[in-house]
Amino acid sequence: MSWFFLFLAGCMEIIGVIAMKKLINTGKKIFLLAILVQFSLSFSFLSLAMREISMGIAYAIWTGIGAGGGVVVGILLFKESKNILKFFFLGLILVSSIGLKLLAN
Repeated sequence: MSWFFLFLAGCMEIIGVIAMKKLINTGKKIFLLAILVQFSLSFSFLSLAMREISMGIAYAIWTGIGAGGGVVVGILLFKESKNILKFFFLGLILVSSIGLKLLAN
């Protein structure tokens, strides 16, 4: 269940970053509320995950989910530039996260 909580924490972080970008682009204050809610949920799920997953591994994977998700969302939703190096380094984050999960077991 801890790994599921960690995944949810990463997803909430991505949604929080989307809300942040929307706040910057539109100035609508509702996105500020969304940021507060999503990051609160993200940290709550992260703390639940750390009951069984060591802090260093949980934090590294949570950060990787957020960073990788941020790149993908930026490209898909916000038409940010895409190039082979972005995908290469995104792949490194993925491989590193898998390696950390294997070490945790």
